[in-house]
Amino acid sequence: MVSLRLQKRLAANIFECGKAKVWMDPNETIHISMANSRMNMRKLIEDGFILKRPSKLHSRSRAREVMEAKRKGRHSGNGKRKGTKEARSPSKLLWMRRIRVLRRFLRRYRDARKIDNHVHREVYMKAKGNEFKNKRVLIEYVHKLKDEWKRSRAFQDQFLAIKEKKKKL
Repeated sequence: MVSLRLQKRLAANIFECGKAKVWMDPNETIHISMANSRMNMRKLIEDGFILKRPSKLHSRSRAREVMEAKRKGRHSGNGKRKGTKEARSPSKLLWMRRIRVLRRFLRRYRDARKIDNHVHREVYMKAKGNEFKNKRVLIEYVHKLKDEWKRSRAFQDQFLAIKEKKKKL
């Protein structure tokens, strides 16, 4: 058996891989052993006597399965948690998200003239004071305020009409 250590090293260098990835044709060992330069090795590679083995596959199927389960909420019990509750989802971040949603809603309502500046300021300060747990509660509150305002306005108009009537008599 002829030693092909040099050839294997040169081929690995040409292929830019490890020596284990280099395959040499066992029927052409004598022919390959004659090659002692990179140029000769390149010629043998071109002729197909020396090949680079394909890289082994690293299947991600199991990883995909685990990720799918995690999306469904599995594998997230107490034993899988490293950080504290605050570290995993900071309460400040939750507050920032919530207050931004509420303020954006109020800004849009004010710009669309659905609420006036006084109502806007009143509700804005209540939102800042943590009175609304979400947008739905805020919308309900704003609509309730508007209904009350309409009711009081109608009552006022009624009262003025009665007053005018009494004046005429």
